[in-house]
Amino acid sequence: MNDTRAHVAVVGGGLAGIATALQLVDAGQRVTLFESRPRLGGATWSFTRDGRNFDNGQHVFLRCCDAYRRLLDRLGTTDKAPIQERLEIPVLRARPGRDPVMSVISRSSLPAPLHLGRSLVAYRHLSSVDRLRLGGAVRAMMEVSATDPLLDQETFGAFLRRHGQSSVAVANLWDLIALPTTNLRADEVSAAVAVKVFKTGLLEHADAADIGWARVPLLELHGTPARHQLEASGARVALRSKVEGFDVEARDGGAHRVVAVRTGGESVPVDAVVMAVPHLQAATLAPEAAKLNRRQLLALGASPIIDVHVVYAGPVMDYPIAAGLDSSVQYVFDTSESAGVASEGIQCLAVSVSGADAEHGEQAEILIERYLAALSDLFPRARSTQVLDAVVTREHQATFRAVPGTASMRPGPVTGLPNFFLAGSWTDTGWPATMEGAVRSGNRAAWHVRNLCEGGHVGLGRAPEAAA
Repeated sequence: MNDTRAHVAVVGGGLAGIATALQLVDAGQRVTLFESRPRLGGATWSFTRDGRNFDNGQHVFLRCCDAYRRLLDRLGTTDKAPIQERLEIPVLRARPGRDPVMSVISRSSLPAPLHLGRSLVAYRHLSSVDRLRLGGAVRAMMEVSATDPLLDQETFGAFLRRHGQSSVAVANLWDLIALPTTNLRADEVSAAVAVKVFKTGLLEHADAADIGWARVPLLELHGTPARHQLEASGARVALRSKVEGFDVEARDGGAHRVVAVRTGGESVPVDAVVMAVPHLQAATLAPEAAKLNRRQLLALGASPIIDVHVVYAGPVMDYPIAAGLDSSVQYVFDTSESAGVASEGIQCLAVSVSGADAEHGEQAEILIERYLAALSDLFPRARSTQVLDAVVTREHQATFRAVPGTASMRPGPVTGLPNFFLAGSWTDTGWPATMEGAVRSGNRAAWHVRNLCEGGHVGLGRAPEAAA
C-alpha cells in the first residue's frame, strides 16, 4: 500500500533537527532525517578513552529552558539530567600560593528579583560600593525590552557601565552569567542578547536559573535515544548521509519548490525540507531560490568553546560545579558520574572555557599544563593528587558571534521557497545560541511544515515559541 502522506526531509541531526523530526512524526508526517555523521546529537556528543566517557563540552541548561526540557521528556531521558533544587554556584577567586577566596551565588525563597539579594549583599568578590550599585543595572534591565533594536546597537558591557557598573563588577559578576550563556564576554556581546538571558534566567522567576546538566554521556542523553524514538515512530534516520544540494522546480506553473534532496549520488523526492545545519554550512548549502542572505550568514561568524578534562586519582573538588575568578578556569564541573568512575574513588573534572578565541588554536599539551596549574590554585588538594589522564576537546564553531548588530541578521524559519524552512540555534529564536534555542527553532520549523502540509499558508498564524 502506497504511503500518501507528505514526505518531509530534515537535514541535520543536531538538537534542532531532532526536535523538528520528533514534532513532525508525532503529528503523523512521513520524515527522513539526514545526518552526515554516524550519530545524532550535533554539537552534543561523547567519546570513550581508556574506558572513561568524555563529552565534547560541558552543556548545561536552566529550569527556564522549557522547550529543551520537554524534548528530554520526549526522549525519556529527563531523569538523566536532573536540575539543582536551588541555584547554588561557589565562586572561587584564585590566590596563587594561598587558599582561594570563596563566595556563593544562591537563591532564597523570596520572589524574583529579590531572591538573589541575600547572596549578592554578601558577595565577597565585589566592593561594598559595587554591591550597592547592582540595583541600578537590575532596574534598567527590567525596564527595557530585549527585542528593542536600539539595544542591539551596543555591547552589554557598555549598557552596564551606563548604569553604574564598574569594570570589576562586570568581570567578577556579570560575566559569570553572560560568558557561558552567550559565548562572549560582556564587552563583546550584544546588550539585546545578554538582557534576554538575565531577564528570562534571573529576573522574572525565582527558580528560572536553577542549573541542570547530564549525569550520563551526552550521546546517551540525546543522540542514541533520539534515533530509537524516531525509528520507533516510523521515521527514517539516514546516518552517514551527507546532503549535497536540493533540486528546485516550478510546479504547475506556480512558485518554485524543492522537489528532491541530493545525497549519495541520488535524488530523494520530498514535499518539504527543514534545513537544520550550522549557519556557515547553511550559507553554502541552501538553494539560491531560498533567497537567504549569504553575506549576513557568513557575517554571523563563529565563537569557539574548549573543554579541558582532567582525571584525578582522588577527589580534589568538593562541589558539583564551581566558577573561577582571576583564573584561567571559568567553570569547572565534577563529571565523575557521567565518566563512569564515581564508584572508583576517582574524580573527573571538566573545565569549560567559553569565548575561547585565544585558546582554541593552542596545542593540547600547553592547555593541559595551564589548566592543571589553574585548578591547583583553586583546589589545593589538586597539588598533591596524581593526574591519571587529561584531554582537550574543541568546538571551533560552537556558536555564532552575537555581537551588536547581529539580531537583524538571524533569519526566521520561512525562506523564499514555500516548502523550504530553517532551524538552528542561530536562527531568530529570541534566545542566544543554546540548546534551548536550538529546540525552539526546531519546534517552530515543524509548525510551519505542518501548517503547509495540512493545507495552510506559510507564515500565517503564530508559531509556538515565537516570542517566548
